Amino acid sequence: MPIGKDLELARAAYIIVRDMIKVKPGESVLITVDSINDWRVAEETAKAAEALGGKVMVAWHSTPEGYGKLADPGLPDALKAAVSATDAWIEFNNQWLLYSSPWEVAMANGRTRNLFLGGLDTDRVVRCIGKINMVAQVAFQNKVVAMTKHAKKMRITNPAGTDISFENHPDRPVTNELTAETPGPHFLIGQIGWAPIEESINGVIVFDGSFSGGGEADLGVLAHPIRLVVEKGVIVDIQGQAEAKAVKNWLEKLGDSRMYNVAHVCYGFNPGSQLTGLCTEDERVWGSTEWGFGYQGPMFEGAFRDAASHADGICLNSSVWLDGELIMEEGKLVHPALSELAKACGK
Repeated sequence: MPIGKDLELARAAYIIVRDMIKVKPGESVLITVDSINDWRVAEETAKAAEALGGKVMVAWHSTPEGYGKLADPGLPDALKAAVSATDAWIEFNNQWLLYSSPWEVAMANGRTRNLFLGGLDTDRVVRCIGKINMVAQVAFQNKVVAMTKHAKKMRITNPAGTDISFENHPDRPVTNELTAETPGPHFLIGQIGWAPIEESINGVIVFDGSFSGGGEADLGVLAHPIRLVVEKGVIVDIQGQAEAKAVKNWLEKLGDSRMYNVAHVCYGFNPGSQLTGLCTEDERVWGSTEWGFGYQGPMFEGAFRDAASHADGICLNSSVWLDGELIMEEGKLVHPALSELAKACGK
């Protein structure tokens, strides 16, 4: 019996395996999904991968207690073995395997390419993948990446009070989330991220969109902003109301000083993304910026690296300056080299 958005989901699943992770005949394809996420997205993606000639396995498993290494104790041994023994791994887990110990092993093996789509359900997969103009999106993101890589100094503000400045390292990558063709970690289209020179990050970051730290630290859409004071790349104070107190208590409970390290910054540029409380989607809300702290993924080639877990917060309606030149004003692309490309993406 048909269910809502069956055909739209099938199309989006086909885009995931054909255009994003580019499954080839004979390749092993692992799809992981924990028990609290939408089974349909895993099932439809498996069907599409099978149709393209992949050797498909879906791992439906118990939901971990948190993100990253906090998930390690609850993962089945068979799952730990499987993630590093596949060619293509598509992750739909709501509580991420991203940044876990098995993920680290898989990402270092030179074989496995991982497409992280954590927590995406049917509606999100259709909006954030199935309805994207891929040609326009590629052109836009490539231009933003090129401009950002050439910028030495940056400043980001937003109406909620963010005012943070930093310098970029000329040799560090600026990740451009479009496809997952090469071994290593890849993410949902519509995000561009990098690790600034850590000790150069100074100012205030105000999360006014959502906050996600896994498990008890998944706060979802914020009723009140969380204000972080940052000095030389380290969070030195957390200010605000109940949400800020929850974050402070969580970090104190973890007892890992590395969790206060600012790990990365990202632009959000997915035309279909909405602020819903799910980090994977929220950090791609058009015109937002996102900051992660704690564990620093090896793909950023930064100086901080390991930590007990990872957290992300969203700054809506961001303004961005590259070497003193305003390119985005409260979420709207104003630089002439970007404004027309953004319109082609539907923004």
